[in-house]
Amino acid sequence: MNYSYRIYPNINQKQALKEWMDICRVAYNYGLREIKDWCNSRKCQVDRCSISHEYIMPAELTFPNEVKQLNALPSAKKVFPRLGEVPSQVLQQALKQLHRAWEGFQKIGHGFPRFKKFRQFKSLLFPQFKQNPVTVVHIALPKLGLIPINLHRPIPQGFVVKQVRIINKADIWYASINIQCDVSVPNPMPQGHPIGVDVGLEKFLATSDGVIVKPPKFLKVMLRKLKLLQRRLTRKKKQSKNYEKQRIKVARIHHAIDNTRKDFHFKQAHALCGAGDMVFMEDLDYRIIAKGMFGKQMLDAGFGQFRTITKYVCWKRGKFFGEVSARGTSQECPECGAEVRKDLSVRVHCCPSCGYTTDRDVASSQVIRNRGITLISTDGQSGIQSAYADGLPGVEMSQSRSKSKPRKGITRKSKK
Repeated sequence: MNYSYRIYPNINQKQALKEWMDICRVAYNYGLREIKDWCNSRKCQVDRCSISHEYIMPAELTFPNEVKQLNALPSAKKVFPRLGEVPSQVLQQALKQLHRAWEGFQKIGHGFPRFKKFRQFKSLLFPQFKQNPVTVVHIALPKLGLIPINLHRPIPQGFVVKQVRIINKADIWYASINIQCDVSVPNPMPQGHPIGVDVGLEKFLATSDGVIVKPPKFLKVMLRKLKLLQRRLTRKKKQSKNYEKQRIKVARIHHAIDNTRKDFHFKQAHALCGAGDMVFMEDLDYRIIAKGMFGKQMLDAGFGQFRTITKYVCWKRGKFFGEVSARGTSQECPECGAEVRKDLSVRVHCCPSCGYTTDRDVASSQVIRNRGITLISTDGQSGIQSAYADGLPGVEMSQSRSKSKPRKGITRKSKK
């Protein structure tokens, strides 16, 4: 688990951290340059090379892998004494970060690693410690000494500090502490009251129990002030002191929006876990949806982050989380399963087959709940086609509103 704390380094410590980040950035770019030169030299023909694009390298020269570049660091420190200012393990982590990006390009399909521009390297990783570096009021880091820390929540007993990552966001410093405890945590089992969650722009979320949450629109609230600060930033001379001061003001606004959004997502995730024992959401790729005409509003809502946070909170609180297919959730009746075609302007679901009427988003969340229960149901527990949660272990002890009934029955309307 990672616990994030605010730290308050002094002027000398800030200057040292920024200098270390720039040195790690240079080492990262140098390692990437070696990889690109090796790849480009293998693109040319066997008997000739382009002297304007590729270096002429011997055919037996091996690929500059992670081990080779890490072993070259001691000799590089003799040629470039500046590398010796950074703790050795921190400098090694910069090259390891490069090769993790290279593996992502080779195996996962990520883009080719890019060079880091000035100020783009914003974190340093301290991979191990001989003893616990965190006290009540300070954190001890190599070559920096004691740095004041706001330990707003204590590290739980039985956990050991494994790594510390120092992060700079909008000229605000954080310490992300990785803690570990060797215990076996079982995966949550499906049981109890199920909840389907449908997210959207008009309503941030609607649950199958009839709970509706309005979208807070984090960016829109701060957009007027953000435009004013960005307009002032464009009038400053780049790389000047006034430009840097104004850039930090703009970054602080974005940082405040991000913190507010994340806090809202965590509170809603805990509310969902408190209302039910199983949470089901749609399996959607929100990155593709964000490229449409409502991309700005989609990115402002942060549905992908909300789903990730909800999944983590469900795991932490022992609740079951599942993702179901999103195809046709708004065009299906949750009561009888009939197809009810309607466009986005129709905000009320009214089924002509069974007469079930409710809010459109609530109906979609009920369909998501039904699909989730069908997904986790096993033979002998489903009973009928419209299987609900009362057949699962432990449901008889919960206050579930989802009782299985024939498809032609009438479902009680959800509370608004």
